[in-house]
Amino acid sequence: MAACSVEELLAKAEEEEKEKLKSITVHKDLELEFDVGNLLAVDKNRIDSRDVKSAKKEDFLRALARDNTQLLINEVWKLPTERVDDAIVATLPEPTTPLPREKPPPKPKPPTKWEQFAKLKGIQKKKKTNLVWDETAKEWRRRWGYKRAKDDTKEWMIEVPETADPNEDQFSKRTNAKKERVARNEYNKLKNIARAQKVKIPGLGLTPKEQQSKNELTKAVSVAKTSTASAGRFQDRLPKEKRAKNTGKKRKFEPLIGDFSNERQKQLELLKVLDSKKPKLDITKAVNKQMREEDREEAAAKRSKGAGKKGRKGNVPGKRKGKAGKAQGGKRRGKPGKR
Repeated sequence: MAACSVEELLAKAEEEEKEKLKSITVHKDLELEFDVGNLLAVDKNRIDSRDVKSAKKEDFLRALARDNTQLLINEVWKLPTERVDDAIVATLPEPTTPLPREKPPPKPKPPTKWEQFAKLKGIQKKKKTNLVWDETAKEWRRRWGYKRAKDDTKEWMIEVPETADPNEDQFSKRTNAKKERVARNEYNKLKNIARAQKVKIPGLGLTPKEQQSKNELTKAVSVAKTSTASAGRFQDRLPKEKRAKNTGKKRKFEPLIGDFSNERQKQLELLKVLDSKKPKLDITKAVNKQMREEDREEAAAKRSKGAGKKGRKGNVPGKRKGKAGKAQGGKRRGKPGKR
């Protein structure tokens, strides 16, 4: 019994080994169509529907895929090969089957402002070599970057020009000039990107457009006024000009740390006002309020008196319009109610 079981195990192992090491020769009724450039194989052989619907559907599909893949690999090995780092590589030909793209092809980049100018003037780009001869170091060095030729940043002394200020720091001047060049290049790069994407570049003042709105004009005027040395403090205002928004005094807050004597004094005064039974009287405010009320009453009385006289004049009988009436009554001086 044990011997039979061993023989069965050996036979099963041999079958599994044969299953793994199948022959590379595959027989098909119809030859497959190959596109080796795309690693594509098209099998036009008829498939029996009973094999697909049977219980061994997965085994059938696995065997079919294995045979077709074997035929495709056989076609790949027919191509010219070469050895690269202990690996055999086959050179694939150009694909013959056009495959659809998942996404549309990228659009060509629009030309920059300089490229448009160069095309208009017929300027052709010349390729420069990366290495140039450095007379100071007496060797070939890179044109740009680290250890470049004619690197003026390594100089420990700079000659002051005759027209420059002798007290000016030439090292800081050179550093600031480089920062300005970098910022200018970055700004031009952003402008090219905005022009390519058809995005309007925002401006501080008046952005060029066909028609400006009232808010844009007001903002442009305020920016122009505050661009003076005095920040617009001594600029005259136009007639009927309104004050620009967000230009008033900013609120000042007490510091959170430090001397708290002012805060304590304010809190004590507030408690004193709350504890007192009589409200605190501001004499100046009360006097001003009383004066305004008196002026308002006097102006109302004058208006009512002038209105009454004007009404009585219209109700007087026997008066006619014309030169005779004017001659009799004469000209009236001043406004009604004011003599």
